[in-house]
Amino acid sequence: MKIVAAVLDSTSHSRPFTQSAPLTLRALELDPPRPGELLVRIEAAGLCHSDLSVIDGNRPRPLPMALGHEAVATVVAPGDPEDSLFAPGDRIVLSFLPACGECVRCVSGEPYLCARGAAANGAGELLRGGRRLHGDGGAVHHHLGVSAFADHAVVDRRSAVKIDKDIPVEIAALFGCAVLTGVGAVLNSAALRPGESVVIYGLGGVGLAALLGAVAGGGNPVVAVDPLAAKRALALELGAAAAFAPEGAEAAIAAFLGEKPDIVIETVGKARVLEAAYGLVRRGGRLVTVGLPGPTDMFAMAPVGLVGDHKTIIGSYMGAAVPARDIPRYIGLWRAGRLPVERLLTSVSPLSDINHLFEQLAGGDAIRQIVIPQHQEL
Repeated sequence: MKIVAAVLDSTSHSRPFTQSAPLTLRALELDPPRPGELLVRIEAAGLCHSDLSVIDGNRPRPLPMALGHEAVATVVAPGDPEDSLFAPGDRIVLSFLPACGECVRCVSGEPYLCARGAAANGAGELLRGGRRLHGDGGAVHHHLGVSAFADHAVVDRRSAVKIDKDIPVEIAALFGCAVLTGVGAVLNSAALRPGESVVIYGLGGVGLAALLGAVAGGGNPVVAVDPLAAKRALALELGAAAAFAPEGAEAAIAAFLGEKPDIVIETVGKARVLEAAYGLVRRGGRLVTVGLPGPTDMFAMAPVGLVGDHKTIIGSYMGAAVPARDIPRYIGLWRAGRLPVERLLTSVSPLSDINHLFEQLAGGDAIRQIVIPQHQEL
């Protein structure tokens, strides 16, 4: 079938993206789903720094690629008509790592470490091999098994988590990445215990989701760090006890807490920020890093502190999530009013605004922007 998708052809585009236009809305041919796959209609998709890191070359991916990985969709047709789990009309949140369910990591409860899923994502293919997208110049790669900046997509059924249909699509989309990653970094990776102090560096979509997770999980106090005053003000509204600019933040946090924090969450993706976060965490504390630094960035530390100070550094991919378990759990917290993820929404726009929206995101002027891909015309 013919679809319209936002395609990245090269990483040579400089800012402002409103002028260089790195993404082009293009008519593509979408193959039918194979057994174990789903044809879905994208209802809403969120812009994320992981998309931006592909656009600017910090996360190299095979090109051309149809971007977008945080989304909510409706099942149009399963590749297997006898599929017992998914049926036409089902509403699903899409996960950006299609875990195979069979490898040692998957059966050990760590599907976010699935090697087959990671290899497929790195190759720009679906989990069962190959690509279902084609343009005039040949095959177009999938982004993280989703390619959500499009009106339709073919995804592996292992990328899909069924949800209720009463959740507004612009909110439901957030659970696919920002909420899954940020809340999971606190509740899964850091294993927050109620009453522990939490400091969060970076207040983008993932950082603010981590803040919501820390508040919902009983973190006390929760402290935020970000250069933008508007984001610090929002953090205070969402339950942070204090919010500081990066300059002098370590001294300000120590004075506010009276001691070093139990947990530090780093979402910025800058080595210098990670170094500051490592220095801030208390003896015996945990540092969780979620950000995606450039591929050549290096993190400097005195390794004696890992033993002498009994510190732990934890890399958190996808919030160490089991999507089929955690997405419904986080939606439940949202329904209970304990995870107000709607406060992360900056805007809801048509897909045609995609380059303007990425310029806003790159400039730090947005938290989570949603595009509605339906009814695109070229």
